[in-house]
Amino acid sequence: MTAFVPPVRQDNPYLPFGDHRNAPFYGKDILSVRQFSRQDLDYIFGVAHEMREMVQRVGTFDLLKGKILANLFYEPSTRTSSSFTSAMERLGGSVIPINEVRYSSVSKGESLPDTVRTLECYADVIVLRHPEVGASALAAKYAKKPIINAGDGVGEHPTQALLDLFTILEELGQVDGLTVTMLGDLKYGRTVHSLARLLALFRVKVNYVSPDILRMPPEIIAELKELGLPQDEYLTLDDVLPTTDVLYVTRVQKERFEDPQAYESVKNAFIITTETMRRARERMIVMHPLPRVGEIAMEVDEDPRAAYFRQMEYGLYVRMALLAMVLGKA
Repeated sequence: MTAFVPPVRQDNPYLPFGDHRNAPFYGKDILSVRQFSRQDLDYIFGVAHEMREMVQRVGTFDLLKGKILANLFYEPSTRTSSSFTSAMERLGGSVIPINEVRYSSVSKGESLPDTVRTLECYADVIVLRHPEVGASALAAKYAKKPIINAGDGVGEHPTQALLDLFTILEELGQVDGLTVTMLGDLKYGRTVHSLARLLALFRVKVNYVSPDILRMPPEIIAELKELGLPQDEYLTLDDVLPTTDVLYVTRVQKERFEDPQAYESVKNAFIITTETMRRARERMIVMHPLPRVGEIAMEVDEDPRAAYFRQMEYGLYVRMALLAMVLGKA
């Protein structure tokens, strides 16, 4: 059988695939969206686009053959964990799955630094989800192998923000000049925290729509104001929907509430229906990091502007790109 040779991309100096030990992200941690520049994003999305084409043409390939990923998840996850597993296996690598850490040495009191230092004896890269803000940075401080932050409490979710931005680019062809409206739980939603920070690198307008108790944290608004990002807050969607290009919906996160009555008071504050979509632009998209718990009616799924399941697919390509990059193969 003739070996498959990846195509040369004449328009992208970082490609074709192969050993690129001097590439910008080789051996680096992916911890926060704050570490990225516009040039970095061009690089990442160029590789992700190439990954998409490769998967559509050949399905799987051996770019990371012999490499091992440790998926270390201290919180439940279906989408992110599965996405990284699929990404690694499509690249020809292997995965050590460690989900909902309860019965391991961690439950006996082992520290996070000791856990990651143990796992890097077996793996080439570690993907970490943890309930505490800053956990990934702590892990990276002690690990010699790359750490990829898959969510740290209410802090950041950088790979989700990257796939969100890639979705906007692939669906609408641009980011500059758009109006992005974030709707729902903006207080506890780490996905919107990270995405808003990435959007500050572009010429966009951002609207925040939420119940008063779930507003975007003031410190994030102040941080983005310093970066020059135009932002406005609203209590209803009606005022901003007609001018919205990207409607980013988030669920109200029950697990973050200490008071059940407070959750009940806001859980159905916003529900996107087909009637809602009639008032939206003809050319726009609806996004959601999933899972949803009723904030988007299922009949909206048939609307071509509903991009949230395509968004999940784009995530596969972005995570493939990140794994190849930190392992020096892109």
